[in-house]
Amino acid sequence: MAALEWTEALVLDLPLMDDTHREFVDLLAAVEQAGDDQVLPAWQALIDHTDQHFGQEDYWMAATRFASGNCHSTQHKVVLTIMREGAERGAKGELDVVRTMARELAVWFPQHSQSMDAALALHLRRVGYDPATDTVHAPDALPQELIHGCGGACSSGDDEEHAAPAPQPAVA
Repeated sequence: MAALEWTEALVLDLPLMDDTHREFVDLLAAVEQAGDDQVLPAWQALIDHTDQHFGQEDYWMAATRFASGNCHSTQHKVVLTIMREGAERGAKGELDVVRTMARELAVWFPQHSQSMDAALALHLRRVGYDPATDTVHAPDALPQELIHGCGGACSSGDDEEHAAPAPQPAVA
């Protein structure tokens, strides 16, 4: 049995995000269940998926005025960096490092999903963002200023002068 299994507790009521998260959980389980001869290809498949997964969420944040320098995006970068370091160490024969990282991801992911991703999903629903079409259906609900920090009440606008310009989704 995998350390993390898909449950209704992980559902965020944003179908494309939920589908991506379900794939992450399945790929993580494949790493945990892989034999030594298959753990590195399974880990690489998880890294490839996670790179696309995080890039997609980072794009959505930028497109809907969650600032690109927020802690959600920063956490994505850190996790991917660590996963890639695990692949390097695994390639040197340190499979125990990859297996430990997989167990730690199984602990980290529900917390990340139920806090940072849940806040993003709520924001995306609030602004009527359709990730499938890259359209904002409620442009008046977009925040006037970029959302910084983690998007909560303690967030500030101090770091935005260094951020890349936000992509512009279609407005319906």
